Amino acid sequence: MMKKALILFLLFTACICPVDAQHTSISGVFPHLTMVAEQSPRTEAGTGALFPWANRLWIVTYVAHLDRSGAGTGLYEINEKMEIRKRPESVVGTYANRLLHGETNQLIIGPHIIDVNGNVRTIDGVKGHRLAATLTHLADPANKVYFLAMEGEFFEVDVNTLETKLLFNLMDELKEPKGSKPHFKSGFTRHGRVVVCNNSYTTPDYNREWSAGRLAEWDGKTWTILEEKPFTEVWSSSSFGAPVLATGWDNSSAILKVFLPKTKEWITCRLPKSSRSYDETSNTEWLRIREVETERALMDCHGMFYEIGFHLYDDQLWAIKPVCSHLRVIPDFCSWRGMLVLGGNQATPMKFGPADGNPLAGQPQAGLWFGKTDDLWAWGKPSGEGGVWYNDNVKANQPSDPYLMYGFDRKSLHIWHDQPTDVVFNIEVDVAGNGEFRSYAKKTVKPGEYMHHEFPSGFSARWVRITANKNGKATAWFIYN
Repeated sequence: MMKKALILFLLFTACICPVDAQHTSISGVFPHLTMVAEQSPRTEAGTGALFPWANRLWIVTYVAHLDRSGAGTGLYEINEKMEIRKRPESVVGTYANRLLHGETNQLIIGPHIIDVNGNVRTIDGVKGHRLAATLTHLADPANKVYFLAMEGEFFEVDVNTLETKLLFNLMDELKEPKGSKPHFKSGFTRHGRVVVCNNSYTTPDYNREWSAGRLAEWDGKTWTILEEKPFTEVWSSSSFGAPVLATGWDNSSAILKVFLPKTKEWITCRLPKSSRSYDETSNTEWLRIREVETERALMDCHGMFYEIGFHLYDDQLWAIKPVCSHLRVIPDFCSWRGMLVLGGNQATPMKFGPADGNPLAGQPQAGLWFGKTDDLWAWGKPSGEGGVWYNDNVKANQPSDPYLMYGFDRKSLHIWHDQPTDVVFNIEVDVAGNGEFRSYAKKTVKPGEYMHHEFPSGFSARWVRITANKNGKATAWFIYN
């Protein structure tokens, strides 16, 4: 008993580490760094954006809506002694944008613009909007940027004078269904195009009554809708001939859209959903892709972290691998002073009317987690489910989108269809990840039959896809654990 008690004590003390006389870390969380909003009216407190700049870690938070009280939220800085300070220029709002404007050496975070000495200015023209992204300007990148707001407003801002101009209302430009809730989440400028996304997805989307989600691009003249599905993130690097990556989902699976700069086309890849609790407009706050080590990026997508590459070879996404599953809300993350820092949104007791949306939650709060990138491999082992089709209309002899297979242990496939005669499904795999698919097996599924296939233990290809020999409605569903 004494030995067991000693082991438990050592495990407990390993999780609670005094950094100095004032600050204590509990498994990477410093309680004194928590950002807490007022209790009345109840709202949301999330860490919208994090960025290391001017020898400090800068944080901007978000409340649920601009009419929500947010005392205790705003713009903060943390110094090397782990001391947090709310900046006097702080503005309470719904902000989750950040961009380093290299030409003028200024950080843009929320409605604020910060120079290398930590001096803060505020852009009055955008501070009253829910800011989702700041983007490089197409025509005048040395002096201007774009701002994307959650309701679809698209602004142009001069970073010197702070003059602001509304260019578009994207709810109109992208032909959003009337009555849908706008929820624009991210945007990025690369390869001569601005790419933006909206993750609207509720019951009418699930029932296929309308399609409110959007992935769209603008070449400076014309807006083009790429997908009418919910997308949450758009990202690229600035070198290596990098692709543009966009993540979203539909009823079947998580989606990774990839822009190929060589051929100037978009391709679609499918990924498992580690958790389907993210399948709603407001439940994806805000799934990001970020560089966390030099030229190494992490992608947070539907409850799973992935390694993701900056580059393509032969137009193939070679560098993608699942790291871990999780259930956290991680609106942003970055590297700072040798640590990986994850933002959070730990309680959302919102109240928008007579009925309290979450009466069992406490005071709205957001904390930070500090650790190492390698710590993520000790989180939940990668697992998930999803399909290339989910009661979808399938065309004969037309391959499905490729679905990620690499990096998971046990894998199974489940197929059914609605045809009155037998349908043959060809399972093809790309083992090397070079885009060359080979037939793995053919499965004949009778009318009204359900087919289940277990892949052998240890079997792993990079990608898998399915082809049916007849038109019709079909489901092909993978479960990885």
